[in-house]
Amino acid sequence: MVYPPSYEPSTPPPSRGPTATTRWLSILLLVVAGALVFTVVRDRQRSEPEAAAPAPEPRAITPRGDLSGEEQSTIELFKTVSQSVVHVTSVDVRRSRLTLSEHEIPQGTGSGFLWDSEGHVVTNFHVIQGGSQADVTLRDNTVWKAKIVGVAEDKDLAVLQIVDAQKAKPKLRPIAIGTSNNLEVGQKVFAIGNPFGLDQTLTTGVISGLGREIQSVTRRPIRDVIQTDAAINPGNSGGPLLDSAGRVIGINTAIYSPSGAYAGIGFAVPVDMINLIVPELIAHGRVVRPGLGIQIAPETAARQLNLKGVLILEAQDGGAAARAGLVGTQKGPDGGLVLGDLIVAMNDQAIEDVNDLYRELDKHKVGDTVTLGVERRGAKRDVKVTLQALPPP
Repeated sequence: MVYPPSYEPSTPPPSRGPTATTRWLSILLLVVAGALVFTVVRDRQRSEPEAAAPAPEPRAITPRGDLSGEEQSTIELFKTVSQSVVHVTSVDVRRSRLTLSEHEIPQGTGSGFLWDSEGHVVTNFHVIQGGSQADVTLRDNTVWKAKIVGVAEDKDLAVLQIVDAQKAKPKLRPIAIGTSNNLEVGQKVFAIGNPFGLDQTLTTGVISGLGREIQSVTRRPIRDVIQTDAAINPGNSGGPLLDSAGRVIGINTAIYSPSGAYAGIGFAVPVDMINLIVPELIAHGRVVRPGLGIQIAPETAARQLNLKGVLILEAQDGGAAARAGLVGTQKGPDGGLVLGDLIVAMNDQAIEDVNDLYRELDKHKVGDTVTLGVERRGAKRDVKVTLQALPPP
């Protein structure tokens, strides 16, 4: 075909690719579609019940076999002796000034043990210190009012008595008493008590030392104390230390620890001392202690004077020392001090300070005659003195 010169066939416009907006819309649609698919699949999975997990089964028990003879003995010891161990709560009874009603104020707690079928309970003095009476809880958790019969502060011992002892008598199981004069280091021991207000507990250990010395609350020494590694914590105080036969060989009285918690060393007052003191407390309410009838000069004064011994400040008129011819410190004609007799020995045992004197006196009773080594102005001599009963504090 021949076209006229003025006519040219039109050409189609060049083709264009997708715009940026179109691409982003496509991506967004893909994301939304993916999210919808994920949601549908997840909901379907949730609606389908999960397969039940297999039920856990306990492990098979391995038979232990019979208890050893030692274990059986320990269990039997605890069952038997725990009937004789009690919990002690010391209380102070105060009267209100407004209502005149009486209120019991707790002072301290600890352990104790039944001494006899008359309701006497032995415990530590520091357990009931500051109280005027006590509550005693027996093994069956019954609580009984108790009065304080007597105390021996110097030995950290006290005796209580259940007020209604006749009514409680069927429940009273006196503890078996042993001896402490034949104990051996390494011997097995048991401690029963009520630490931290818990029910009765049993701890075991061995005697780790004998012949130890500790100070009582009065600062006087308690000698021949038993050292043990059986755990003794607050609340064990006043409880019994036992031998393997279940007999009392001591009363748990102290732990050696700055924090007050058990740290591997505990102490018990020996039962031979307890067996001498408790009858006196029951009979007299106090220990009738032997003495010399003297007033002792302060140790600081003796040290300042460079004296090694116990200086007599005063020999009481009519007392044991005065009857034996001992004299106290006096003022001289010129107003200066004339030192009295200086006790340097008792029965050939050196006396260097007050603790040494107390330690030797504890070996004797009222009426015993002892030989004192004394010095007066440089001259030494021996003097026999018959010990007297000291008045109550």
